[in-house]
Parts: sequence; C-alpha cells; structure tokens
Amino acid sequence: MSEFLQQLLNGLSLGAIYALIALGYTMVYGVLRFINFAHADVFMVGAFIGYYMGRIVPAGTIWGGIIVLAVAMFGCALLGIIIERLAYRPLRGAATLNVLITAIGVSLLLEYSGQLFFGAAPRTFPALFPVRMFHLGGLVISTNQLLVIVVAVLLMVSLQFIVQRTKIGTAMRAVSLNPKAAQLVGINIDVVISFTFGLGSALAAAGGILYALNYPSIDPLMGVMPGLKAFVAAILGGIGNIPGAALGGLLLGTVETFVAGSQFSTYKDAIAFAILIIILLFRPAGLLGRFTVEKV
Repeated sequence: MSEFLQQLLNGLSLGAIYALIALGYTMVYGVLRFINFAHADVFMVGAFIGYYMGRIVPAGTIWGGIIVLAVAMFGCALLGIIIERLAYRPLRGAATLNVLITAIGVSLLLEYSGQLFFGAAPRTFPALFPVRMFHLGGLVISTNQLLVIVVAVLLMVSLQFIVQRTKIGTAMRAVSLNPKAAQLVGINIDVVISFTFGLGSALAAAGGILYALNYPSIDPLMGVMPGLKAFVAAILGGIGNIPGAALGGLLLGTVETFVAGSQFSTYKDAIAFAILIIILLFRPAGLLGRFTVEKV
C-alpha cells in the first residue's frame, strides 16, 4: 500500500508540472487556434532564469525561492509577449501551415540560442527552497514534491479565476468565441492575445522551476520531452479546455510514474504517445472537450 501511495505522490508531482505546461498550450489554442510549439522552450528559459537568479539570492530560503520563481515567471511572460509580437502577429490570418512552421522555427531558435548563450553541457540546478524529507510509515515525502503540487494548484486556481472572473478573462473568452465580434464591441484583440501569451509563458516558467527542483539537471534541450508530453496532456484533457489541460497533465504524470515503476519501465516515454493515439482514435475532443462542427 505504501508503495502505491509513493508512486501516486510521485505521479501527481510530475503531472502537476505537465499540467502547468499544458495550460500554456491550451490557452493559446483556445484564443488563436494554433499550437505554439515554442512553448516548451520557454519552459527551458524559465529554468535557466531560475538557475542564474538562484546564484544571486540566498539559496535554500523560502523568500529567496519565491523571488526566483516570480522573476522567472515575469521574464518568461515578457519573452512570450515578444515572441507573439515578432513571430506570430505578422502571420495572423495567414495559412495554418505557415504559423505551424514559424512555431517550429521559433522553437529551434530558442534551443540553439540556449546552447550558444548557456552552453550545451547540463548544469546542476540550485536548491532554491529548504528541502526536508518526511517519513510516514513506508511513505517518503519530499518538501519539493509538496511544493510542486501546492504551487501548481494555486497557479491553476488563479488562472481559472482570471479567465472566469476578471475583465481581461471575459475578453479572452470573447476573442476565443468570435474574434471579429469581440473587436466590434471594442475589445483590443492585440492586447488580449499578448496577455494570453504572457500568462501562458509565465506558467511555463513556473513549470520549468518546479521541474528543475525535482530533476536538478538543466540544459537547453530539456524542454523537448516535457513539452511533447504536456502537449499530449492538453490533447488528453481537451485542447482549449483549461480544466481539461490540468486533468490531462495529472493523469499523464500518474500513468507515466506507475509505468516507470513496473516491468515496462523502458516504455515510460512511449506511454504518452500511445495515449495520444488512443485519444485521437476514440475521443478526438479529449476527456473534457466538446465536439464541434466546423462550417467549410
């Protein structure tokens, strides 16, 4: 029983990180109807901002860790807004394939720029928060695991509040539903889209920091696999659906952790893509997504 609970805790911790990244994918898709594949590399940039900030602020303190997390989220929010302004806004209204190719290009630009500026060698991420281990019977709980789950839940609840209860959130939902009608009633679409990119990128930065705390080795290509899995999580929950992205991330992280602890551990990375194929075959809209009919 304790082994099961340990695996479940590990899975929820990993799934919370996938959920934070998946939320960025689903927010951008919900507003613009395209996948921002550069989002996974913003996750990497967030981890590196945390790495360099962790060398400035006092390590191993709660306030120091909070400052690092806040700076990384702010920095990546700015990066997301810049990417949207320079790369995606000129292509608004262009063919979907053009935007997709641009997204892949931005992703590669961030990865190889990271190798140029940060170096290709892996770096050890500093301990930003105090780390303690608690033993409850056979269950071993790390404060880092609890931190990941608590911070992820707080950020997801805050995001849901912003989208559902604030003026900018109402504007986001209006643009998602009908951009032209939203513009006719006075909504500044450019501001809403930039805010969406900034908010999603901030969540990716938080995911990068939390991921690096639990897997403390970072490099410029670290976002590739978590980004792909988070994309699968967004599809699993229902792309464009915020609660669905959170649910998909938690489910995927839990399943992956249980597979990693079984005799099929060598297939732990493949399980995400197997889930993607199954979802696309039997429920393309995802667990919480809705089927819609498009007029052509």
